[in-house]
Amino acid sequence: MIEEEEINDDEQLPLSFCQRRHLTFSSAADLNFINKNWRMRERMKTVSVALVVCLNVGVDPPDVVKIQPCARLEAWIDPATLSPQKAIELIGKNLQAQYERWQPKARYKQSLDPTVEAVKKLCTSLRRNAKEERVLFHYNGHGVPRPTTNGEIWVFNESYTQYIPLSIYDLQTWMGAPSIYVYDCSNAGTIVNSFNQFAEQHEREMEQMPQNNPNNRVSPSNSLNGASFKNCIQLAACGANQILPMNPNLPADLFTSCLTTPVKIALKWYTLQKNSSLVPNVSYEYIEKIPGQLNDRRTMLGELNWIFTAITDTIAWNILPRDLFQKLFRQDLLVASLFRNFLLAERILRHYDCTPISNPALPESYRHPMWDSWDLALDQTLSQLPDIIEKNVPFKNSPFFEEQLRAFEVWLEGSSEKRTPPEQLPIVLQVLLSQVHRTRALELLGRFLDLGPWAVNLALSVGIFPYVLKLLQSSAVELRPFLVFIWVKILAVDCTCQVDLVKDGYHKYFLTALLDQTVRKSMFSEDYHTYAAFVLASIVHNFPIGQENALNGALLSNCLLQLTTNPNPKLRQWLIICLGNLWQNFERARWSGDRDNAIEKLNPFLIDPVPEVRAAAVYAMGTFISSVIQRSEQANNMDRPIASYLLSQVINDASPIVRIELIATLQWIVIFFENQFMQMVLQEPGGSSILSPLNTHSLERMKRVASNSSMSNQNNFLKFDSINMNVWNSLLNLCRDPYPEVARLAHQIVMHVNNQAIALYTSKEGTPEKPNSSVSLPPSPNTRTSYLGESPPVHHNQRKISTNDEPDSSLLVQSTHNRFHLNHLNTSASGIELRGRLSDSHSANNSLSDTGHFDGMQKNPKPIITTNYLKWSVGYFVRQSKKRPDNMTNDASPSTTTGDILNEESIKYIDRLDRLKRNIRVRQEGAKEQKKVIFNRLEQTLYSCKTQSTPTTVKLYPYETILAVSYKDRVALHDWTSGTTHNLIPTKLPNQLTNTSKHFIPFINNQQHTINVSSIDFINEHDEFLVMVGYMNGVIRIWNRIVDKEEPQLVTAWQAIGDPSNKKNVNLVTTWHQRTQTIFAAGDSKYVKLWSAERELLMYDVPTGTESPVVDIVCARNGLFAAGCNDGSIRLFDSRLPPNSCRIATYCEYNQSVLTVCLRRDCESMVAASTSGNIRLFDIRSKKSVMSWNTVPDVTSVAIHESADVVACGAQNSITIYGTDSRQLNQIRSQGFMGTRVQAANCLSFHKYRVNLACGFIDQSVCVFSV
Repeated sequence: MIEEEEINDDEQLPLSFCQRRHLTFSSAADLNFINKNWRMRERMKTVSVALVVCLNVGVDPPDVVKIQPCARLEAWIDPATLSPQKAIELIGKNLQAQYERWQPKARYKQSLDPTVEAVKKLCTSLRRNAKEERVLFHYNGHGVPRPTTNGEIWVFNESYTQYIPLSIYDLQTWMGAPSIYVYDCSNAGTIVNSFNQFAEQHEREMEQMPQNNPNNRVSPSNSLNGASFKNCIQLAACGANQILPMNPNLPADLFTSCLTTPVKIALKWYTLQKNSSLVPNVSYEYIEKIPGQLNDRRTMLGELNWIFTAITDTIAWNILPRDLFQKLFRQDLLVASLFRNFLLAERILRHYDCTPISNPALPESYRHPMWDSWDLALDQTLSQLPDIIEKNVPFKNSPFFEEQLRAFEVWLEGSSEKRTPPEQLPIVLQVLLSQVHRTRALELLGRFLDLGPWAVNLALSVGIFPYVLKLLQSSAVELRPFLVFIWVKILAVDCTCQVDLVKDGYHKYFLTALLDQTVRKSMFSEDYHTYAAFVLASIVHNFPIGQENALNGALLSNCLLQLTTNPNPKLRQWLIICLGNLWQNFERARWSGDRDNAIEKLNPFLIDPVPEVRAAAVYAMGTFISSVIQRSEQANNMDRPIASYLLSQVINDASPIVRIELIATLQWIVIFFENQFMQMVLQEPGGSSILSPLNTHSLERMKRVASNSSMSNQNNFLKFDSINMNVWNSLLNLCRDPYPEVARLAHQIVMHVNNQAIALYTSKEGTPEKPNSSVSLPPSPNTRTSYLGESPPVHHNQRKISTNDEPDSSLLVQSTHNRFHLNHLNTSASGIELRGRLSDSHSANNSLSDTGHFDGMQKNPKPIITTNYLKWSVGYFVRQSKKRPDNMTNDASPSTTTGDILNEESIKYIDRLDRLKRNIRVRQEGAKEQKKVIFNRLEQTLYSCKTQSTPTTVKLYPYETILAVSYKDRVALHDWTSGTTHNLIPTKLPNQLTNTSKHFIPFINNQQHTINVSSIDFINEHDEFLVMVGYMNGVIRIWNRIVDKEEPQLVTAWQAIGDPSNKKNVNLVTTWHQRTQTIFAAGDSKYVKLWSAERELLMYDVPTGTESPVVDIVCARNGLFAAGCNDGSIRLFDSRLPPNSCRIATYCEYNQSVLTVCLRRDCESMVAASTSGNIRLFDIRSKKSVMSWNTVPDVTSVAIHESADVVACGAQNSITIYGTDSRQLNQIRSQGFMGTRVQAANCLSFHKYRVNLACGFIDQSVCVFSV
């Protein structure tokens, strides 16, 4: 019982820094959505059909001996009952009607008992009119001899006295490509073989034909026009050595009947089979009386046709490769119908020892299990027929679709993720056509799409798209959650579908869903409004037509309204992203947002509790700024304060994704006011030039221009000047960011400005000075009409500035300054000059006018950097819903994945349960050791090793045999059970500067020096732990759990205390509180900073009440924390109280600096040690210590056990162990098997539960002792 309670207690502890943003943002894990090309690039249409019927009614061909009676029906007409002429005409008419059912809009031409010339005229005419579309050639050769092995079929002469051969080679020439051929005659496979041989011959001739010789060109009437026969399709009734069946109960054109009247011939064949014993009373006469129409699914005949279509589609889907299925069953309506029916032809004709042939060839399908479903459907349906006909009983619908949906549901409920695709998927799409089963089909389809991108691609390739697109026309409210969810899954994998949604105005459907408050609770309605917001954000993303339509549909005002009324963090995120996408490069939406005070309404979200929401707000502000290319005073007055406010709110955000978006936003200020930033690079404090004396004349020209220039508003100038300087200094600080991707992106922007400045001045060096021109400013005050953000005039007489040449480093002298100030020049003009950079302005050559304006202001500027935030955010919807948590702040952790943790059979659940049981075992064993420590000597060596430098911090992981040791800037994790060691080493930004650029920005050169580690803590120690490392410069880095040979991964990093621009170390000390997910950080500061790991935000600045630095900080389980200061005071705080009143006690009993402080596990006592070796025991309910004693002189380090009554003091050549009652328990003077004498202990640390002591010595060794 106690064990279960302890397990539950550990289970209830929150997990930190293991959300999706920590696991996948820095990698491409969530960015690959398997976005295959499911759309048909070459959609074709069969626009012409040639029906060539060679029957010569009444005369049998000489090479075929027909039995009597034999099959006579042609197109379901018995020619013996009519005159030959009327029979052939009626057969042609019926055959055309049979084809028209499948493609009514095609152009049909009949050629009945034709000559060679008639066939040639027909084919060339149809090809000429069809152009590059498909033409169908149907050949019925029942009245002529069989095809020859020489590649000929037979027609007639004009008087029908002779059979005339027609070469397949010539037929190919007339028909061209793409074409489809249907051969209904005996030995039809011979035609296919000859066709393929002649096709290869044609291809070779086309390749050998001289391309540039007009004399060798063939006229269009008899040429192939360069067409490839790879697009030609052939369907043949039988093999090369086979004769068509002559069963008198079957039609003579059995193959054609299967292709054009499949249900009729299937029913006819059904009555001929012995397996129809379930309905013995149903004869063909009854079949003829089946009520209904083929195109009406509510009738018996229509439902049978519907079932047949679903079954043949399903068979094809399951036996064909995906690309071949797309080509044959989704590219052309008529081709799809013919191939669907060809599967029936194979089944029936094989029964009569004929093997239909297709090119491209299909795998065998006549024994597919779905045919059994067809037979069962026929049994169930036709069994009603006698009662329906004789007693007028109402027709009962077949249970076929309901049973198939149930089979699909069973597949979905399977636990294996590596399964073959469900064979019922095409049937599910067919069911979407039925109102009866539509809701359930949509639900199951949504569950299938939720399995991942592979499922979405599978559904799109099977043909889901037109179905779910058309369903958006439905006004049924109950379908809306399913459709919204399905479209989320589609757009998350393929955003190009936005075009289809906007084209027919379907974006209004999702705007209605966003505002709908009546949706019922279900799996699909849980994030219903978030899904709608995502679809709308996808519709307006980089799609001007979508932006225009959405803005006209009041999307902007509705998003702002929802932001103020809905607490869902994921919805907040996507509403803000939707706004950012809406006004991206769309100026009208920006000014509409300005009228609605959109930016003011977004400002509170810069401090939202959820980092993804904060990042979305920064993203939206960035697209707001970048949306105005033609800069105006109004735009500048609006955008620069936005950037300034962003910096004040976000620059110290603990989340890297927020800082990355901040950099992406700041780049637009740099791009639009590039000249000002170039001046900051080129000017040192005090006005002295970085340029050499050889180039100072250029700067003097700038100064002269500036001195002659007047400003209408000096206050505005200073304000804007300081904003740009703030932006620049912030970018310089971000180049030192501890998170590598943040530093890399900031570095790119800084280097871009630097390189532009170098290119500008090195190119100017070779240009003769002109009296009325300057480097980057208007030549005289008279040109200041476009002052302060007004649209500049269009300038002509432009000259080119080349940035290809490498600048000469001899022209520059090195500067040691790392801060720059803005020279008081023409800020508005120079800042606006570069606002309209060409999209290729980062390339080698830029066009600059005499007055410094870049050409091409009407074009969208090209960003210097891009981020993955948007695509990464889309990845949330790509993932399976049941594996997404309900709360966004606990999203996507391997240990918190909802589906796995709740599933008691999952591997993750079992592993986590093992860890929780391990924790209990360790705590219980530790409790036993704590009781016997006062009776046993703490001197047994558990582990020892050498380090590369003197250890500065040691820390024992509570639940495994892992020791963390820091020296210099790295932490080594030693597992003495497995014998493995992993190093946590900060990534240093590669120094990509040229020698020249180093002269301009020397600060980057100085950021490579080593910053020592100052603290180590374990986060999520009860589960899969992370390592939190604090550094002397105030930076915190958090590393993930290291397993086997995997490289350690940096989870997150930020500046916890101090200013990154200040090189002085702040001696950071930290402690971690798991239950509240709080990081306490202090050092050379008047405040203790409380960082929320859940929010990745600074919660409070708690005043220490002293100017003295904090040298040690520790927290208790109940929220109390204590800070030991350099002035000897110990200050006790309660984090549950307001920051300014949370200090509850101050102990000033030391004259020397505090060395270490420990709040005991009972939360009632505290033990502290000073640098003089004095130990004091405090009862926190009392105002002074209750016990004090002095330890060994020259103490170098002290460790105090959190639970056991034991204190370790390190001195020269020994470690002395004391009880908290001041008794000396033992001394450790040697370590290891050989008994090496211990050196001075530089750092000590006790295990949290066991009585194990980790020691780091000045001789570059570490050791773990136990009782």
